[in-house]
Amino acid sequence: MSDSQSPPGLLPGFISSLISPLPRAPMEEILSRLIRSLIARRPDLMARLGDTAEVPIAVVPDDLPHAFRLSLDRYNPRVRIVDKEQARDASAIIRAPFLVLLGLLDGTFDGDAVFFSRSLRIEGRMDHVLALRNTLEEADLTPAEFAGLTGTAADLANRFAGRALDMARYMAGARELDPQDPGSAR
Repeated sequence: MSDSQSPPGLLPGFISSLISPLPRAPMEEILSRLIRSLIARRPDLMARLGDTAEVPIAVVPDDLPHAFRLSLDRYNPRVRIVDKEQARDASAIIRAPFLVLLGLLDGTFDGDAVFFSRSLRIEGRMDHVLALRNTLEEADLTPAEFAGLTGTAADLANRFAGRALDMARYMAGARELDPQDPGSAR
């Protein structure tokens, strides 16, 4: 993480209000299919995870109404969207504002820096969280690769995702928009 980038704040409350009533099952199915597809394309990720692939890990965004319970089981990887209280039975729990979690995934933020700034909190088995972190860091995934896109579609998806993330960070007060390019933040 560069010195000029500080972890973003919380998403505005209206975003959580919009997400809360949405049905969970379709989103769970989409996320689970994306995970299965990624694992099929990148079996090296599962090999690197080792035993961590067999344990549930909960990701709890501070500013969203639900948590994500990841099960990367080799035979049935899936994502469940659960109430935050249901995340407690996971082997490891990762808590942070949603944009911090995305920034960790896309490499915008350094995991150690956000951990020591207390923007990121970890409960339970630290070894599982470190295995997941190291795997994701080494994988260097882009939004397009996560979705299985290549070529022009990948370029468009990565640009769109970058601009959407920059706009979300702007809304959370983390950065200023560049007046020359309203889709990117500096």
